[in-house]
Amino acid sequence: MLIEIAQFLTILSTGLFFLNFLFAFFFDSSDRHMASLVSKVYTHSSLLLATSFFIYVWLAVSDNFSVLYIAQHSNSNLPTFYKITSIWSAHEGSMFLWILFLVLWGALFNFVTQNSQDLKIKSMGVISIIIVGFLLFLLLTSNPFETILPIAPANGADINPVLQDPALAIHPPFLYMGYIGFVIAFAHAIAFMVEGNPSIKWESLVRTWSIAAWVFLTIGITLGSWWAYYELGWGGYWFWDPVENVALMPWLAATAFIHSLSVSSKSSSLRIWTILLSIIVFSLSLFGAFIVRSGIIDSVHSFANDPERGLYLLTFIGILIIGSMTLFSSRLSMLSSGSVIKTFSKESFISINNIFFGVLVFSTMLGILYPLIYESIYEQKISVGAPFYNAIFVPMAVLACIFLFFSIGAKWQRKLVISSFVNSISLSVFISGFLVLLAYKLLSIHGIWELISIFAGSIIIVRYLFVIWDYLSKKKYSNPFSVIAHIGLGILMISISLNNELSSERALNIKINQSDTYQGYQIKLTDLKLVNQPNHDSIQAIFLVTDPIGNNFYLKPEKRKYFARGQITTETDIHVTLLKDIYITIGDQLKDGSWIVNIQFNYFIRWIWFSAIMMGFAGVMLIVSLNRTR
Repeated sequence: MLIEIAQFLTILSTGLFFLNFLFAFFFDSSDRHMASLVSKVYTHSSLLLATSFFIYVWLAVSDNFSVLYIAQHSNSNLPTFYKITSIWSAHEGSMFLWILFLVLWGALFNFVTQNSQDLKIKSMGVISIIIVGFLLFLLLTSNPFETILPIAPANGADINPVLQDPALAIHPPFLYMGYIGFVIAFAHAIAFMVEGNPSIKWESLVRTWSIAAWVFLTIGITLGSWWAYYELGWGGYWFWDPVENVALMPWLAATAFIHSLSVSSKSSSLRIWTILLSIIVFSLSLFGAFIVRSGIIDSVHSFANDPERGLYLLTFIGILIIGSMTLFSSRLSMLSSGSVIKTFSKESFISINNIFFGVLVFSTMLGILYPLIYESIYEQKISVGAPFYNAIFVPMAVLACIFLFFSIGAKWQRKLVISSFVNSISLSVFISGFLVLLAYKLLSIHGIWELISIFAGSIIIVRYLFVIWDYLSKKKYSNPFSVIAHIGLGILMISISLNNELSSERALNIKINQSDTYQGYQIKLTDLKLVNQPNHDSIQAIFLVTDPIGNNFYLKPEKRKYFARGQITTETDIHVTLLKDIYITIGDQLKDGSWIVNIQFNYFIRWIWFSAIMMGFAGVMLIVSLNRTR
């Protein structure tokens, strides 16, 4: 009975959201009574859908296996936390969560924004029709409310074991919040172009929302990278998998977008760039949904393999993109500011970096689509891997860092006077060159692109240290959010380079009470234990590791077998130090009784995630600052 109620509430909310779209676009949105009606209808529609979702959560927690999706992706032996997260472990449930977050972004915007705001009502109409499109997709092609009749199974099939992890449980919600959050900027851009009034400062209305979405997306991608590192057992943080790449593309476009927003919110410069990027960011988020849920690619991250779903998504996304780009083309004359961007001004550097980001997005898109195009023509499968992406991303990232370095002293709407910064620029280059020399001599880093990347990251960090010094000693103004985020970028460049060059691994064969050595570390297998858990058993290997100076620590990797699916997984154990991780996994047992043990030394890998945290923290600080100045 409860599942039928949940389905009815979802259908009812779909109708109300469509009605809200009609109210917003086909009635006088300037009328305060109509504006109030649109706001209230959206609120009630949101409550209906949220109620439906929470009923669904209750059904999962209470082991209601009469619901097909819950029976396929949950189990009575699961802890309650994983019963909840099982809802977004596969396609139908994760789509339900996606739509809920889309609704919640709109609800939050509706709650904190006055009905008298210039673009609110039409923006609510745009959000409503997007929600309707996805709700129809859910109900018609991906129905999570299907039941098993007449007799429900006694127990469920269980959640995929690799998903039974706290990091992955929170990774998709953060990622979805980032993807969907850009609907606020997209809706405002559409409403702005529909209104056709160039005096409306729509950029200032969406800046906080856009930065918040960017922060969520940054955290979501970082959590995914961290999870892949310690859970999948391969010791890496980025595989250039197509589904990973469709998360990266919106982030790249969004980074360009929020930089353009900072320009457009101060003046009318880059308004065309800003509108275009707002459309591109949200379009890329929708494209990611299509790639993941259509089954068009093979990936460990993909959710579904259903041509009907893919066709629906492709049609719906195509209508949104073609419609918004047609509207954009018709409003180009209105969007043109007529002002000339001064050479070497802050705006000019942001424009150049927008081009860099655009090239990276296009290259990533090409890497995803080219194998599909090739297969459709020649009926042969090919893959595009790390060498392709590295050959493009590394030079472009280095160039972007160099332009960023020179933009640090640039002024808004004024030409850069390099002579006023010649000391800090020359010192930054000298110190960074010295650091590269140390890396070459002391760390034996000989890769040309690694050394160039270290130099590019170093000049950003050192240059910003001079900015911080000027602020502390001379009280010279500096943008603290820019300082933190861009120092994070510099750390990212350096840490990726050092990780790539210094990290190493080796496979060992070790018997119980025997040891082996690697890079001065002694690894001894002291014991094997059988560990019983409610939904799995595991063999836990206990290794005593002795470092070159005699310090001891234990590492306890596992091999688990899950009862419901019979699936065997490998669980890593990691010893963390400031500069490196000692990462160990246990493989199969050989005929002679020894165990295959893989040990890795992963240098500076924590600094990669730390740099992402710095960028996200800078975004949070900027949001707080913008809200205070309102």
